[in-house]
Amino acid sequence: MKSIICSAFYTLLISGLHAQRFGGNPPSVRWQQVNNDAARVIFPMGMDSAAARIAAVAAVLSKTTLPTIGPRQNKIDIVLHPNTIISNGYVALGPFRSEFYLTPSQNSFELGSLRWQDMLAIHEYRHVQQYNNFNIGLSHAFRILFGQQGQELANALAIPNWFWEGDAVFQETLVSRQGRGRLPFFFDDYRSLWLAGKDYSYMKLRNGSLRDFTPDHYRLGYMLVAYGREKYGDDFWKKVTQDAAAFKGLFYPFQRAVKQYAGQSFDAFTKDAIGHFKSQATGPGGAATATHKHFVADQEFPTYADNGNIVYVKTSYKKLSAFVEKTGESERTIRVKDVSIDNQFAYHNGKIIYASYRPAVRWGWNDYNELQVLDVASGMQKTITHKSKYFSPAISEDGQTIVAVDVQPGTQSILHLLNAETGALIKAIPNGKNLFYTYPVFRNDKQLVAAVRKPSGEMALALINSNDGAVDYLTEPVFRVMGNPVVQHDTIYFTAADNGYDRLFAVTLSDRKLYQLAMPAKGIGSYQPAVTDNKIMFTSFTADGYRLQEAGKTTTGWNVVSKEQWEQAITTFKIDLSKSNAAGLLGNVTVQNAVASKYPQTFRLFNFHSLLPYVTDPDYTLSLIGNNVLNTMQSELFVSYNRDEQYKQLGTNFTYGGLFPYIKLGANYIFDRRDFDASNKPIYWNEGQVNAGLSVPLNLSKGRSTINLTFGSDYVLKNVSYKGAYKDSLDKHQQADNYHLGYINGYISFTHQLQQARQHIYPRFAQSVYINYRNAVQSVEARQFLASGAFYFPGFAFTHNIVISLAFQNRDTLNQYRYSNSFPFSRGYESPNLHNMYKWGVNYHLPLAYPDFGIGNIVYFQRIRANAFYDYTMGNVLYRNGYFDTKFRSTGGEIFFDTKWWNELSVNFGFRYSHLLDADLYAGPGSGSERFEFVLPVNLFQR
Repeated sequence: MKSIICSAFYTLLISGLHAQRFGGNPPSVRWQQVNNDAARVIFPMGMDSAAARIAAVAAVLSKTTLPTIGPRQNKIDIVLHPNTIISNGYVALGPFRSEFYLTPSQNSFELGSLRWQDMLAIHEYRHVQQYNNFNIGLSHAFRILFGQQGQELANALAIPNWFWEGDAVFQETLVSRQGRGRLPFFFDDYRSLWLAGKDYSYMKLRNGSLRDFTPDHYRLGYMLVAYGREKYGDDFWKKVTQDAAAFKGLFYPFQRAVKQYAGQSFDAFTKDAIGHFKSQATGPGGAATATHKHFVADQEFPTYADNGNIVYVKTSYKKLSAFVEKTGESERTIRVKDVSIDNQFAYHNGKIIYASYRPAVRWGWNDYNELQVLDVASGMQKTITHKSKYFSPAISEDGQTIVAVDVQPGTQSILHLLNAETGALIKAIPNGKNLFYTYPVFRNDKQLVAAVRKPSGEMALALINSNDGAVDYLTEPVFRVMGNPVVQHDTIYFTAADNGYDRLFAVTLSDRKLYQLAMPAKGIGSYQPAVTDNKIMFTSFTADGYRLQEAGKTTTGWNVVSKEQWEQAITTFKIDLSKSNAAGLLGNVTVQNAVASKYPQTFRLFNFHSLLPYVTDPDYTLSLIGNNVLNTMQSELFVSYNRDEQYKQLGTNFTYGGLFPYIKLGANYIFDRRDFDASNKPIYWNEGQVNAGLSVPLNLSKGRSTINLTFGSDYVLKNVSYKGAYKDSLDKHQQADNYHLGYINGYISFTHQLQQARQHIYPRFAQSVYINYRNAVQSVEARQFLASGAFYFPGFAFTHNIVISLAFQNRDTLNQYRYSNSFPFSRGYESPNLHNMYKWGVNYHLPLAYPDFGIGNIVYFQRIRANAFYDYTMGNVLYRNGYFDTKFRSTGGEIFFDTKWWNELSVNFGFRYSHLLDADLYAGPGSGSERFEFVLPVNLFQR
């Protein structure tokens, strides 16, 4: 239990720091703030209107929706990030804050068409209310003992992730005229499973699968939360979560609380809730497809090539997203896609144009969408824009011009016309109505077509004059999500929400008539149309993935849609929201004239929030950690124990990331460090240390690769005090000088990896190299050099990996001081710190099974995998007559289990068997050549 809890803390810590992007903004950013009782909104200068709007929405929600989750309200810090192209947001503890990524998504089907800062505010503020009211009972005790992340862990163990997100999606739907609870796309996942007759267990739906498609916890959560409030009242989940967060009943507190307040078992409740929605999904949404046993692949954004072939993006769980050309029943991979935030692309005359993601080299809160042009015949690709923020490119009929949506921070969405060969800007089209453009395409050289969002959230299909930006609405602006328009002669085809499903529509420009197309779809919804003179191709959602569908125009029903039909409110499932006083309140939010003031970058710089135990054997550590809200300072006070050398340590570390490079300061004191002299007698000493250094982190990722390079150097000043009899045996020089030393610690860390598919254990091609050199420059002579690396290659199957490991370490033989040892010794052996060591090893990783099996909502097994290994280490061992090269070889196997605990926390653990081919010179007598170990691996590449 102890190791699991420690691992859980470590997992939460790492994920939190990753989300927060340490030191992600340059020091030139001038931060400001607006305040009310609900929130402090922190924002870069120039984002005043967005900040005031968010603060106003939070204030209204704090007064209106709080009673349905509890009575407690604490003010939240909300940090706005306008420079990232990712559409996201989160709330977390440690420290208690929320971060909004302000660039809206092009895909209205997925997240809706509401003003993006409104959507973030109403969703994320519900998480604020949840955390404020889940600090009770045993969760509060965890907070007292371990700080904010102690509460975060306890809350995660007590309350399922589906409730957190489902409750927030319910708030979106309740307080606005849209929200994901009204979007057909949001329910495509479950309806595809129901259509295919796939009845997965609750644990599989909770934890997901590496071989079968399973919906995410947002969908499951909304259905369960909406059903609970519909049947048992608005206070039902408040009572359930208050008991669960307090751990009333201790074991299975959430399930116990549901049973108490619903009057039925938790299993019965979940079946009834899902059944409530399933019974409403029997309409004409699609026909069942010939399903496969497991997920096949997504086929997205099909287009007809000039030669009649079909080009689209294909993604499977075993292979990366790639552009594919289909001829008849055969497929040819054109090229694996660059890393992208979506799969949209445009095709014309043998060329593919799409936007690929690229992060800034240094500042993590800034990233780009650069346009790529790919030649279908040769597979060659070139970048035509650099450090741009372009979305949804399309190309003109003559192939000379590209239109793309330019989304710059703090400004309007603008349509840019670009030279298709060079990417040079031809024209920025004015946006006088402050619309948000999605998926623009050319109608002709004077007009564009796009699905546009008004600031109110209503959408329309529009003609845009490419000269002056004048907008002509082809459909009445309504709360229907729409997108993916395509022009064929006098007709524009597009997808829009309609009567619970996303369907194909068409507008004829000659008479402005709107038609709903009755397509013989096999699957759920009709998306991403491609059109010829006599055919319509689109993609539908199925349990096997997005699948291509094709229909003849003569077999398609064209049903005229009246203005009254078009303006009808869109709902997907029947949930009565009107009885709540919070229904539709977003439309009544008024923004007061908020006075902005300066937010100092040094405000609460040392912000200690959590006490975390964690284990990286042989080190056992308890750390008091801190981060300021802007995450430019990481602080740590710690105590630790090393099991190998049996020493105790007290220390502190500080890293400031608000400048370039990072500034690092630290100090620690080690008690009773132990080693052995040449006669194998123990040596004991204490060490005091202070250190200061600089570190340069660079993100060089581009194209299909993630590349990170970090280098730096520290100056370490150490005081060494030998203890006991050994102190008296030192010669005069050592007694005079060996107590003080200073050394330089230089390091380089480099990782490069290609993208990973869902089932890949490791990337199919990757390298990780670490170099460390430590050299004393004061009092003593002591040096140590370490170089280690791991190199990842494809195995015999797409999900197999060959991993080659190499390492070399050399240190001096004077023994005036020995640095800590990080050499990756052959598995199974005790790890000595020898004068000279080099190692090579080979591993073969492969999956054995995908059980998709859980036990009692405690542990869920996603994958069982194996690794066969061989390690060869040569070490320079000191004997009485001098140094001799000695081999340390081992071979064996490892079995790892990729699991989730309490349906929440990912923990990978396993067992290792090592057979030693040579004597273990540093193990105790009778240890033998067979070794068995329990391992908790730390993955180099986080998935």
